Amino acid sequence: MARLVEVAVAGEIPVGGKKVAVVDDQEIAVFNVDDQQFYAVDDICSHDGGPLAEGEVVNTYEIECPRHGARFDMRTGQALCMPAFEPIEAYEVVRKDGKLFIEIDW
Repeated sequence: MARLVEVAVAGEIPVGGKKVAVVDDQEIAVFNVDDQQFYAVDDICSHDGGPLAEGEVVNTYEIECPRHGARFDMRTGQALCMPAFEPIEAYEVVRKDGKLFIEIDW
């Protein structure tokens, strides 16, 4: 069963920006691609635990780890290049009443 957890107000993350929210002691990086598309992933690189939100967004949907350059698809969490080969968790983002929520299984 999934629950919705509020992670941001839509207007507080600028286009191309990101925000880190804490949900159940887990840091979640929330990205605003174009004010219509928001994505959320665990804010931890599967390669060495680096903070992904401190990295750069490249190719619209990829987040690059600032430590060693591993890239992940923020839509799916899939690892796209070495040194990472394990995916990260990606979350469904729901926009409702000007707020952003993610779906968390519990």
